[in-house]
Amino acid sequence: MKSYSLLLFVLLSSLYCAISSALTSEAFIQCLNVQYSEDSTPISQVIYTQENSSYNSVLAFSIQNLRFASSSRTKPAVIVTPVLESQIQAVLYCAKKHNIQIRIRSGGHDFEGLSYSTVSPIEFVMIDMINFRSVDVDAASGTAWVGSGTSLGELYYRIAEKSSTYGFPGGFWATVCTGGLLGGGGYGTLKRKYGLAADNVIDARFMDVNGRILDKESMGEDLFWAIRGGIASNFGIVIAWKVKLVAVPKIVTVFAVRRTLEQNGTALLHKWQTVAPKLDRDLYLRTSITAVTQDGIRTVQISFEALFLGGADRLLLLMKESFPELGLVTEDCMEMPWIKSALFFAGGSAFTLGESIEVLLNRSAIPRQYLKGKSDYVKVPIPVEGLEGIWERYFQVDDGAIVIDMSPYGGKMYEISESALPYPHRAGNLYLMFIGIMWDANTTVEEQNRHLEFGRSLYSYLGSYVSKNPRGAYANYVDLDLGVGTSYKEASKWGTKYFKDNFKRLVQVKTAVDPNNFFRHEQSIPTFLKISDM
Repeated sequence: MKSYSLLLFVLLSSLYCAISSALTSEAFIQCLNVQYSEDSTPISQVIYTQENSSYNSVLAFSIQNLRFASSSRTKPAVIVTPVLESQIQAVLYCAKKHNIQIRIRSGGHDFEGLSYSTVSPIEFVMIDMINFRSVDVDAASGTAWVGSGTSLGELYYRIAEKSSTYGFPGGFWATVCTGGLLGGGGYGTLKRKYGLAADNVIDARFMDVNGRILDKESMGEDLFWAIRGGIASNFGIVIAWKVKLVAVPKIVTVFAVRRTLEQNGTALLHKWQTVAPKLDRDLYLRTSITAVTQDGIRTVQISFEALFLGGADRLLLLMKESFPELGLVTEDCMEMPWIKSALFFAGGSAFTLGESIEVLLNRSAIPRQYLKGKSDYVKVPIPVEGLEGIWERYFQVDDGAIVIDMSPYGGKMYEISESALPYPHRAGNLYLMFIGIMWDANTTVEEQNRHLEFGRSLYSYLGSYVSKNPRGAYANYVDLDLGVGTSYKEASKWGTKYFKDNFKRLVQVKTAVDPNNFFRHEQSIPTFLKISDM
């Protein structure tokens, strides 16, 4: 009888929550219709409830990590795809009035799906910035205004339309959007020459929790500092960024040289760790490591991938001087305009160099993955025995299940102080390490869990070889394994890993601009609740 009563209580509670949630959503939509009355673009045209026939397609369009496409995560009660700033202001007003959380999606690449789902069963509204994707390039001043829903592919393409000697130090994947990338730092092939994407932001159009539209001057120094690397959505909504374009030569050179363990791969990678950060800053040489099977034999393959801001002849001379062991030859090198190099790095094997650059405008061109990501920073070269320990672990899972990318530092990255922006990982780091755990659609839940546990085991093994006190992590590679929570004490566990000593300043900014912690998620910047926290 007691078990029956308990079951009845649970069912009634669930029913009550569902009805309450539906009523709240209805009240929120009614509020929007009252609050926003511009006839030119009725707000009803950009609202999607779960009963709407287009809801699932709108939600799915920018889910880049298929791990969360059909998961048990809570999905938004309402999706709004605004086309005007005034519609965003109405959403903020009504969400606060009805105590509904919001999530902000730019391109949907966040590794834990927090821009469009929640871990806990809470009601929330998702603002999808997909329609804020204008790009206004001013070649005369070397600047551009970029909507936060603009993909990197779109940005690179629009720059190339206006100039063959300008680029931007954004990320690799063409479908990543600027709202999230620049808000968390953002790095790519030009970082050793020009720093992070966020280092090249010179203004912003930003909406705070009260719906005010601010620029660099009106928001003040602290907030402008915070939104460039401190995850901008912690503090409000970026409508657009003004970025500084950077000079690139008319011809650049790329190469991808692959070596297996049998081709001296371990020794090459060991030396790469000290060579890559010291190379001429015009040369970016990263590595990508996967397990492969060749002629029936499993091995590890290390891909050395480079962008050089210049011609092949000079590149060959530099490599002969600095890294002759790689054995780079003329046939490995491909000269091209900078915009073509964006195709080379834009999404693994999704694009080919023979394709038209118009493919950069296709937001669906890159295959989506099932992915769990983790990150580390390496300050001292991993010894040969440490690398061999990684290879042993690679052989415990299927080919392609694990990828480790190593992105070198040096150059401009060593010249910018740790406190210049919230992103603190500067001088002293040899490279950033990304650990990707992947599987396909046919993988069983049991196998998925095995992959995830393997990734965590590999991460644990690497602890002896990476940064310490704190063990660093890249905020744009959000990782809920590092902790969750909304209190200062809880957030400090992961906040210091992402931001080191900058974390406390971010909390101070958050407390000043969003004291009620309206913009929040499972791993957002908290507020100080009392003096003792400070």
